[in-house]
Amino acid sequence: MSIRVRLKDVAEKAGVAVNTASTILNKRPNSWASKETEARVFAVAAELGYRPNKTARALRSGRFHTIGLIIQDVTNPFFCTIADELEAAVEERGYDLLVESCRSSLPREKHLLAELDDLEVDGTVFWLSNNETYRSDLTAMYEKKMPVVALGNGVPDQALPTDAVFSDFTQGLKDAVNDLVARGHKRFAFLSAHAEGTYDGSRSLLFQQMLAASGIPASSVHLLQTGHRIDQAFVTFQQFLASCGENRPTAVVAMNDIAAVACMRAAVEAGLSIPCDLSIVGVDDIPLCAYLPTTLSSIRQRYRKITQEAADLLIRRIEHPDAEDLAQPRQVIFPTIYTPRESVGFV
Repeated sequence: MSIRVRLKDVAEKAGVAVNTASTILNKRPNSWASKETEARVFAVAAELGYRPNKTARALRSGRFHTIGLIIQDVTNPFFCTIADELEAAVEERGYDLLVESCRSSLPREKHLLAELDDLEVDGTVFWLSNNETYRSDLTAMYEKKMPVVALGNGVPDQALPTDAVFSDFTQGLKDAVNDLVARGHKRFAFLSAHAEGTYDGSRSLLFQQMLAASGIPASSVHLLQTGHRIDQAFVTFQQFLASCGENRPTAVVAMNDIAAVACMRAAVEAGLSIPCDLSIVGVDDIPLCAYLPTTLSSIRQRYRKITQEAADLLIRRIEHPDAEDLAQPRQVIFPTIYTPRESVGFV
């Protein structure tokens, strides 16, 4: 176990007072030290491997220089991508990222929100199971001037009472439906994958409406529900295919890419060929989609733009809480993009 290097150790080796070393290392503007002294202190700190104590630094400056991220499921590569992109975005601005996973558990999600003050972060980005469920909590946070940004699938009918970044699935889903219908598909399935008690958004309703507009009756659309895990999606779709007989769909849209991958495996085990017998489209467009043996068509959430915007919104509210342009909550919406690949074909 390594011994933590103290500020006192850096000061002694650099030949300066502790207060001087602290002023230099924290880059405070009231430093009177020469450039040579500053360079020597930084060199000694690097040599000794000195790392400032965040709690002590927060007591002095009022900031932890850390952003919190609460996500739904760390086993879903989409949320791993969100975390990775957000970490890169906040690091550019001098912040670290602390990630907490709800593990698709409503009790844990509520616990994390209730204990938010104990996370020792300057602000938090949320990807909640359902923003509407926590509207009153988000209102209270905004009124207390807590820096938070909500992320989510779909655009709420009423703007949230806090800064927010959303994905609008209208265009991406419309393009996917139009592509599948143009390829001759007339029987469809939509697989919603989410944890029990959580909200699956408006995507299934949008899907039905868009198919109806293309002349596909509701009787030709199967709406399936499954759990958030890939094994649950696999079993659900496997059982569905076994029950269909000759009336099985020729195209399926899954609510996320993990569920779509499960559908691909279940189809193969049922003796179906992708895309000759069954076309499959996922949602999120995680990097894995482009590297599967049969590449997966998907509706992309623009995760890099989402995380960059979330970082910008949050850090501006942290560093400039009284700015005039922050008098009202801000909402940013990014359209989704349909990316067809090998998993879709003609009937």
